[in-house]
This record gives sequence, C-alpha cells and structure tokens, in this order.
Amino acid sequence: MTTSDDTISRYLTRYADSLTAFDAETAAGLWSTPGTIVNDRSSGVLESRDAMVDGLRQSYPIYQRLGLASVGFDLLERRDLSDRLVLVRVRWLFFDAGGVQLTDTDSYHLLRDEDEAGLQACVCVETDAAQKLQALATERGVDLTAAP
Repeated sequence: MTTSDDTISRYLTRYADSLTAFDAETAAGLWSTPGTIVNDRSSGVLESRDAMVDGLRQSYPIYQRLGLASVGFDLLERRDLSDRLVLVRVRWLFFDAGGVQLTDTDSYHLLRDEDEAGLQACVCVETDAAQKLQALATERGVDLTAAP
C-alpha cells in the first residue's frame, strides 16, 4: 500500500506548522532516528530525538533574525520507492509577519510510513537552502555567523 498524497500533505503541514511555531519537540517527533541531513557542504546524522530537538533549537534564532513568521510548502514531486518509502521534492516557502514571502528552498525528503508514528522523515537533502538563506541574510543585513 503506497502513501496517499493527502497523507503526505498532512505530514508536510504538521512539519510546516511546527517550524512556524518554533516547536522543536513536535518537529523532531516527525523524524525517524537516526535522521540524516545532507547539503552541498556537509552531511549530518542526528542519532536521537534529543539531538534533533537541540539542532532545531539552534537554528531558530537564525530564522527569527531573518524575520521568519510562517512556513508553507508546495509538494513538487513524489516517487514511491516501496510500500512504505516515498521520496518527495518539496519547495518550502518562508514568509514574514505581513505574509510577504522572504525566500523559498527546495529539498528532497525520504519519508517512511512507520506503523504507529505514521510518516517519518529519514533523510533530507537540501539543494539550495544554504545559498538562499545567505542571500536573504545579505539582503537584510543579518550576519549568519554572529551569535544570537
């Protein structure tokens, strides 16, 4: 049985809502452990839920300095890899408090349907997040290397 588009959309909505609320516990609960994040510059494995919560909490001050107030998404593509694995390409949309789009980023998420937990992210491949967040930071005069 493959995962429906509605199930994927509900999962992505919960994830976007947790990011909008800066709710690290809820966001981390949408990940399988270990979870892997890969981009052009690095790869990281978060071995535990606590490590995921800590990592998310560390990123929130950056998003707040950039003016992030809400997160949305567009599901661009899906590929069923097995009965329980689906690879999705998502465009994440970042908005300020006035609803103006600040930037967007594209990423691939490998999701697994885990019986009791439902969909869980196993791997995220960020294709342009670092570049686009840096461009937004430059535009807004935010130093991403400065401590919060």
